Amino acid sequence: MTEQNVRISSNKKIAPDHYLLAFYSRAIAKKAEPGQFLNVRINRSYEPLLRRPFGIHRVRGSRIEILYKTVGGATRVLSSKKKGQLLDVLGPLGKGFDSALCISTDHGLGLKAKKGPASTGNILVAGGHGVAPLLMLAEKLITKKAPLFVFIGAATSAHIIRDKEFKKLGAKVYIATEDGSRGFKGLVTQLLTKRLKSVQKQPAPIYACGPSPMLKAISVIAKRLNVPCQISIEERMACGIGTCLGCAVKTVTGYKMVCKDGPVFNSGDITWQ
Repeated sequence: MTEQNVRISSNKKIAPDHYLLAFYSRAIAKKAEPGQFLNVRINRSYEPLLRRPFGIHRVRGSRIEILYKTVGGATRVLSSKKKGQLLDVLGPLGKGFDSALCISTDHGLGLKAKKGPASTGNILVAGGHGVAPLLMLAEKLITKKAPLFVFIGAATSAHIIRDKEFKKLGAKVYIATEDGSRGFKGLVTQLLTKRLKSVQKQPAPIYACGPSPMLKAISVIAKRLNVPCQISIEERMACGIGTCLGCAVKTVTGYKMVCKDGPVFNSGDITWQ
């Protein structure tokens, strides 16, 4: 874990309410794993008082990208930051995804490997802003020569983001919108279920990030299919290191801290309400 002042290299709006911020840090980039996050002090003043957590979106060399959504005063302040301004960043924090789960056996979702026979990839499912930690994971899985199936869901087509970046990696991307303005009309979990109905063999592991109802539904699907499933839980955080006990989540072995024990958990370990 490193705390340092970093200089913003870019901070651009890429979609409604969504921004992509980048900075350089060799120390943080060297340690960062997919699914981990950074705790950022937005201002030196007391407003906002607490740091804010942001999932690491992508690491390229020493360049680190954060994809964030403006949902309150702190993120609106962050969106106003300009190139060259300083941010106090703490990280990387938390437990990330276990990329060792990836496998490569045929499960019939329809993706052909560029060389050799048909092969499986891994299933990544993102609900809305849930794409944030999954792009870095996708880049890591690609290095293992595992083709990817990426399912992205959102309320409308305007809120589907980063699908082009997944496609550039060679992933097969499926889109679901609740209003039917793009791709499948309905929830992304409904689209996933529909696609999995055609599977003749056991499907690949599932990695997911998004709102709690979506993650709960994904967990049910994974349990029914008896496949590994890792989920990144979105929760309000304060300290980011497990001290304040403000981000507790109930598991089969008792309460765990999302910031310290997560944010990535095995879906079967969560006790859903």
